Amino acid sequence: MKFFADTSDLDAIKDLADLGMLDGVTTNPSIIAKSGKEFLPLIKEICGICEGPVSAEVASTDFDTMMKEGKKLASLADNIAVKVPLTEAGLKVCKNLTDAGKMVNVTLCFSPLQAVLAAKAGATFISPFVGRLDDIGNEGMDLIHEIAAIYDNYPDFHTEILVASIRHPQHILQSAKLGADVITAPPEAIKKMYNHPLTDKGLAAFVEDWKKTGQSIL
Repeated sequence: MKFFADTSDLDAIKDLADLGMLDGVTTNPSIIAKSGKEFLPLIKEICGICEGPVSAEVASTDFDTMMKEGKKLASLADNIAVKVPLTEAGLKVCKNLTDAGKMVNVTLCFSPLQAVLAAKAGATFISPFVGRLDDIGNEGMDLIHEIAAIYDNYPDFHTEILVASIRHPQHILQSAKLGADVITAPPEAIKKMYNHPLTDKGLAAFVEDWKKTGQSIL
């Protein structure tokens, strides 16, 4: 499973890269707005830190403008994945960009049928939003199960399942068990994965016992 950081925080991205836990980065208009930084220079800087795909989202909704924006974004760096919404116009942009050899991340997926459309359009990634489904009383991980089952039926589909809108480490665990290709999560959610009270308790005991020996490795 690949880990993408859902953030535009450069320090957090560098930190995950140093840990060996960074396979890509995803951004969206909301994340960029919170950063308070200029969009295009920020994306270019992220691409310089992250060797894997960096998702940068178009800001328009009509086909012609999205195509222009998509081409502009794709020109920023070789590892850009142009992010488009799962609409008719978005899928048309996806088809055109993938035919031109560009990576495309189709976002805001909430049904398995939408995921089929994205795969047919040649999407590099499909981004189902599990947390937002949970928020309205549905079981978001059921969507991942359905998409994975459908994609497995068709070897000609090469679209990777990129689980998005992750709220907590359990979403990551469930995604791994279902065979999702990628998860994108806030850096803090990824870092929570190594936390366990028994690890802390065991380490504290080891440290205390070592002190009693009066020895030093250095």
